[in-house]
Amino acid sequence: MDVLDAIHTRRTVKRFDPTPLPPEQLDRVLEAARWAPNHRMTQPWRLRVVGPVTLGRLVSHAGEGGRKLLTAPHLVIASYVPSPLPQHAEEDEHATAAAAYAVLLAATGEGLASFWRTPKMLRDEEGRRIAGIGEDEHVIALIYLGRPVGELPEPPERDAPEAFIEYLD
Repeated sequence: MDVLDAIHTRRTVKRFDPTPLPPEQLDRVLEAARWAPNHRMTQPWRLRVVGPVTLGRLVSHAGEGGRKLLTAPHLVIASYVPSPLPQHAEEDEHATAAAAYAVLLAATGEGLASFWRTPKMLRDEEGRRIAGIGEDEHVIALIYLGRPVGELPEPPERDAPEAFIEYLD
């Protein structure tokens, strides 16, 4: 699949086959993050693959909403520690978002389903402690990965390019 096909066909999918992916396939998808653009090649992102012990603790901490964490066979926390320089800290955030998107596109290229979420429980002190997220670290995404159940949804309507592209003289 070429990159434009991956961009055009990537969908948010919330129904996953529970079968875990082969480790080499999961590694291939996550490895895509290292190719995201980032200033001075700092690669500020950190990806944490949530294992069964941590998942159980997060589900328990999340309470009733914790069931949502059980819908995909793989969960990946994308985070970063910002640079102390304000202009670099902003670039770190953007680079980490680009790395998360690279993972989503790689999953699409592998025929997998994905879902980007930013759950509340990774923004509170206990959820962060459970996931090993430091005080100075910022969570960008909780990425759900796995094989889709059923057909992928049709793309939603999007604005025409003229709505957001402007050519300057």
